[in-house]
Amino acid sequence: MPGRQNPTFRQRRLGAEVRRMREQAGLGGSQLARALGVSAAQVTQMESGKTSVSAERLRTIAEACGCTNQSLIDALGSMTQGRTKGWWEEYRSHLPGIFLESAEHEDFAAGTIRVWTSAFLPGLLQTSDYVKGMFGRRIPSLTADEIDLHTAFRTQRRSAFLRSPQKKLEAYVHESSLLTRFGGTEVLRDQLRRMIDDSLRGSISIRVIPFNVHTHPGPIESIIYSFGEVPELDTVEMESSRGPVFFDDPSELASYRAIFDRIEKAALTEEESRSMIHETVRNLKD
Repeated sequence: MPGRQNPTFRQRRLGAEVRRMREQAGLGGSQLARALGVSAAQVTQMESGKTSVSAERLRTIAEACGCTNQSLIDALGSMTQGRTKGWWEEYRSHLPGIFLESAEHEDFAAGTIRVWTSAFLPGLLQTSDYVKGMFGRRIPSLTADEIDLHTAFRTQRRSAFLRSPQKKLEAYVHESSLLTRFGGTEVLRDQLRRMIDDSLRGSISIRVIPFNVHTHPGPIESIIYSFGEVPELDTVEMESSRGPVFFDDPSELASYRAIFDRIEKAALTEEESRSMIHETVRNLKD
């Protein structure tokens, strides 16, 4: 059976965990293939997410690799189950697939999603007018219909997040992002007012890193750190104008956790952050 041409984020992640399990056991692809009674090419296909891995086969792989982390095995087993298509699939033929992966990543997250931004406000907090202002600055330029499509997609990402009672958002934003006027001054005022409302939701925490901290606490890139069903399934997403890039290596995850610890220490409290956002709204001039 030919493999999938474009495996999804979830399928690739399951394959990556199979590969990591094999490597931690010190097994080559051919050795695991012999233990499973399949070809080495089939192991490669499974590890790239291009071939399905059943729950039964996953447990056979875990046994062959000597993996005794039952929590991880159970979490991976749940990833093998057939799932209904995510809401983002309706955009599959209209937007580049890499943009859809941000939505699947947010769906994959089991609990808290931590975000750090310094150039613009987090996507899950953006108003539709703010989104239009951002995509209106893209180079090469997008058509009005393309901007509307991106706006509708990002709006659905927010709605899907707010419908998930188990998910929480911890947003850390640099003070500079409160002043960047995507779409103009009135759009920014409305955006900041909604952030104040969002900060009062039990599921959303917003904290500002002010200009006057003694040193910049984090990288300039936008970072999203999601906590998985088990720590091994945590994921980092780096946003860019070309789409997201994902990291799941344990050493990289540890580095980004350390970055967020530093950012958290530099941030104002939630109440202080609300006050700063209020003050920013009052001081905005046309």
